[in-house]
Amino acid sequence: MSYQVLARKWRPRSFKELVGQTHVLQALVNALDQDRLHHAYLFTGTRGVGKTTIARILAKCLNCDEGVSSTPCGQCAACCEIDDGRFVDLIEVDAASRTKVEDTRELLDNVQYAPTRGRFKVYLIDEVHMLSAHSFNALLKTLEEPPPHVKFLLATTDPQKLPITILSRCLQFGLKNMTPERIVGHLENVLSSEHIPYETSALWQLARAADGSMRDSLSLTDQAIAFGNGRVSEGEVSSMLGTIDQGQVMKMVRALSSADAGSVLKAVAELAEHAPDYMAVLNDMLSVLHRVAIAQAVPDAVDNSQGDREQVLQLAGNMRAEDVQLYYQIGLVGKRDLPLAPEPRSGFEMALLRMLAFRPEPVQIESTVAGGSPVDVAGPAADPSEAAEPEPEPANAAEPIVPESVPESVPEHVVESVPPVSRSEEVAPVAEPVQPPPVVAVNPLPENFSPSPAPAVVEPQVEQEQPSAEQSDYLSEAPPLQEAPPFDADQAEASGFQADYVPAVAPDAEPGDREDDDVPPPMSTYESYAASMDLQNLPMPEPAAVPQTVDEAPVLPDPSERVCLTDLDALSWIPVYRSLPLGGVTRTIGSHCEYVAHSSGRIDLRLDERRSTLYNDTHRERIEKAVSDYFQQPVRLQVEVGVVQTETPAAWRERKIAERLQQARDSIYSDANVQSLIDQFTAVVLDDSIQPVGNVIK
Repeated sequence: MSYQVLARKWRPRSFKELVGQTHVLQALVNALDQDRLHHAYLFTGTRGVGKTTIARILAKCLNCDEGVSSTPCGQCAACCEIDDGRFVDLIEVDAASRTKVEDTRELLDNVQYAPTRGRFKVYLIDEVHMLSAHSFNALLKTLEEPPPHVKFLLATTDPQKLPITILSRCLQFGLKNMTPERIVGHLENVLSSEHIPYETSALWQLARAADGSMRDSLSLTDQAIAFGNGRVSEGEVSSMLGTIDQGQVMKMVRALSSADAGSVLKAVAELAEHAPDYMAVLNDMLSVLHRVAIAQAVPDAVDNSQGDREQVLQLAGNMRAEDVQLYYQIGLVGKRDLPLAPEPRSGFEMALLRMLAFRPEPVQIESTVAGGSPVDVAGPAADPSEAAEPEPEPANAAEPIVPESVPESVPEHVVESVPPVSRSEEVAPVAEPVQPPPVVAVNPLPENFSPSPAPAVVEPQVEQEQPSAEQSDYLSEAPPLQEAPPFDADQAEASGFQADYVPAVAPDAEPGDREDDDVPPPMSTYESYAASMDLQNLPMPEPAAVPQTVDEAPVLPDPSERVCLTDLDALSWIPVYRSLPLGGVTRTIGSHCEYVAHSSGRIDLRLDERRSTLYNDTHRERIEKAVSDYFQQPVRLQVEVGVVQTETPAAWRERKIAERLQQARDSIYSDANVQSLIDQFTAVVLDDSIQPVGNVIK
């Protein structure tokens, strides 16, 4: 007997033998057991997931001699004939080879006849999406209302190509791709039954190469058995598939986790002996890093689709989360830049070295506590039980100094955290705290004045600086603060007390007479000082004079004064045109016309050829009517298209706008306050934000 391939030999013959597709089996089994059968079923999914297998099992369930059920006997004549592919009432049609409408009509001519051998006449049409549009139209009526003894089973890998009219007449079941775990489990069962030795890691490679197809995995297993001379091993499967050993990818990721450049380059050198596809290697590394990141975020979410779940969890514990994210991002950029590298290997090595070069180093912070050790704040959190115990003090250590009293303002936890200082250690001199400057009394306060108590605020301890010599002299001369008497509002109002800030200087004193003129007032008096100032009457700086240009434009006549036709020239044409009641496209076209000449009631204009795209006689007639109304006499307008020589109304308007904008910029840059900001604070003036003040030139 000739050899039968594993894909055909191990094809399921009942629903119990079927691997996966539970969602489809549940619906079909319930329909068969409850006798709620539809007349048309559509099975969709990629290749090798069981579309045709399910259709044949369903045909056996319908025509089993023991009756319609979800568990056919498999022993009767009908079941055996269906398994052998010779059942007369199971008509299998390959739609890819019978796409014409004549083939479909010939097929449907026999639908009306009763089945010959079985209970139902089953039409199994595979790759139904290959039928032509006319074939679908010929199938519609029969598919919608077939005879009671007819069942249609359709299978396709591309349901999007089916007309919506076909889809609406069928019960559609979408079959899912097989997971690698399910494929590996099925291959282990098949190889164990066939008494073929295998390695589990080799089966994982076959499952990944099958890409969700059970038939492809069995075909690859047949090839691996022949390649390995009766056994399935990892090395031989890798050579056969031309893929990279997953262990080498893991080895490189482990080298990255240890930040060892030598181990990384050594792993690349070992990988280069197999002449791999470095783009595929980067993809495998990114896949591992992705699973490591998932393991760090949600360890229970890591699947075993690659057969390396334990290794991924181990990497997740050894790598920092920020390193994983950095390596993943650099790997993505490396894939983009790999085709630009002189050699694929050098580009791959540079991507790995870039990961190590940009890896953030742990930040070492020196402890401020005496005898403290550096603290790693960038690394993973350490177990409290693994914390280093303090070193025992030597026997001859000096007696620690314990302060006799502690100020009340220091919190208890701060006092407890301060270690004792040994007498043998050199103690640095402590700087005297700088006292705040005295508050100058503004107005005589009533005897019973008392400020409201401020809420207590605990401020962090700040190391005080040693005061300079000038500050020490000032502090020594400053009088001490005295406690103010309680405040009486009635007495304060009767005595004319004012809260506004008034400098405590004699009215006739000159600036600089007092030594404390440079001392700013207390912070609590700034608001009163600002309120006492009359901000509304402050003198404003005079605007800077606009420099006059050497070549000033000629002064145009006043548009309000009407110009006579006899006095019309190139200069007066601009105010004349600007006073015309025109708008829209017509006004825009006329503004690009220059005056040429006039004689005997006719005015000659020249339109800029760059603006003549939309010009037509309608615009000329509108301008001619407006000009006639202006001069109060009939005027003919002659417009020619060419290169303008003099200034047009549009060019005059643009020049005026530019002049006003330049004046505004000169005014800003010549302002003393602006210059002071530029010189002292390196300020920058945004030229685009400068706008001239006044009416817009129309």
